[in-house]
Amino acid sequence: MKPTDETKDGAGSTAGSAAGHGEGDAKDGAARAAPHPGLGRESVWDYPRPPRVEPSTRRVWVVFGGRVIADTRRALRVLETSHPPVYYFPPADVLRDLLVSTKLHTWCEFKGMASYFDVKVGDRVARDAAWQYPWPTAGYEELAGYVAYYPSRMDACYLDDERVQPQEGDFYGGWITSEIEGPLKGGPGTRGW
Repeated sequence: MKPTDETKDGAGSTAGSAAGHGEGDAKDGAARAAPHPGLGRESVWDYPRPPRVEPSTRRVWVVFGGRVIADTRRALRVLETSHPPVYYFPPADVLRDLLVSTKLHTWCEFKGMASYFDVKVGDRVARDAAWQYPWPTAGYEELAGYVAYYPSRMDACYLDDERVQPQEGDFYGGWITSEIEGPLKGGPGTRGW
């Protein structure tokens, strides 16, 4: 499913969705439990809702079309219940000339209106593959101008030297690493989470 103005924001939040995360979901029947994370691991069920923004000094980088198109140790990561982290890059650490604004805009009930970009390297184009919040809502102002990328639409995304796995669901932008424990929102039967 492609994100729409009515359904999704760039970080994978459903506008107006319920915040529940108990055992199962009456609408879709999906069972889930909030596991206790292992040593050095994070459970997405320990993340808050509304989401939290926090700085990261780890190396976060993105490859597309054979080029490193974003690379930073000054990322912001957004943590939200049931979602793997989404990493946002400061504008100075992104090759902005490879981003082409599109007409897609989505709404997040927490962060506000997101604007999308195609990523273009040579003849390769990844449609609506990056987004930002030009004017985020109160409480999320630090995200202004930062850019996030969908791992599923890039050649590769890395946290330090670990290649991340994309979050399931075409409109989710979470970065899954070996440090993240679920279950994770995005797969079949998880829409109502």
